[in-house]
Amino acid sequence: MSVFRRRKRDEDPAVEDGALDGLEDSAEQDGDEDDEDEDEPVGAAAPRRPARPQGPWDSTDAPLNDDVGRIDLGGLLVPVPDGLEVRVDVSPEGEVVAATLVHLEAQMQINAFAAPRSEGIWAEVAREIQGALIESGGTADLVEGPYGPELKAAVPTEVPGQGLILAPARFVGIDGPRWFLRALLTGHAAVDAAAAAPLLDALKQVVVVRGGEAMAVRDPLPLRLPKEVAEQAEQASLEEEQQRERPDLSLPARGPEITEIQ
Repeated sequence: MSVFRRRKRDEDPAVEDGALDGLEDSAEQDGDEDDEDEDEPVGAAAPRRPARPQGPWDSTDAPLNDDVGRIDLGGLLVPVPDGLEVRVDVSPEGEVVAATLVHLEAQMQINAFAAPRSEGIWAEVAREIQGALIESGGTADLVEGPYGPELKAAVPTEVPGQGLILAPARFVGIDGPRWFLRALLTGHAAVDAAAAAPLLDALKQVVVVRGGEAMAVRDPLPLRLPKEVAEQAEQASLEEEQQRERPDLSLPARGPEITEIQ
């Protein structure tokens, strides 16, 4: 089952608006000019990344016949397993910024970024997120997870009627060939391994489409609405515009009437 809806970038039932401000900058800030994605010199060392034999996949090594239905968001092909919903996260400016998989009270947001050819960047990004969280009054501990080191965190969150609370979160990072994938688990998925399991299983089936164009390190991979959803949105917008331009042929409403009695 899939659900497409426009939602704010930081909208999340477990992590209120603004709770992750600053953390996005840590994971998405542009690299310096020296960090731009350039061709490696002949004889360069092999990429220092953990193996991904179980996925998520690069578009060049994804299984061709795995019978997994995926939503095409451009830079990401997101699986739609039975029992899970997929929400396309759209910024107020109308740009697709992420995909969120939802299973009951558990959520996992996925973002993809450009990375260098020669090495992964998750270790560096994790330290930056950890420092930002601690500085803002939260907590973050590096622990071993199914994809290697991950962050078990508590994010300072303003909740109406409750004030400032610490909302649990898990940051999972995966380095791929010229890309980096970050998964943010919230809700029950942040604290319950059983609740997180369906989402992490779906993460294995994600396909990253990096493309061949040069990108600055940490730039987000371009995403877009699925073709059929974009066409539906365009058609709805066209019909709304036509409705506004259509002349009003209805009869004017009768006003108050005065009857004179002789």
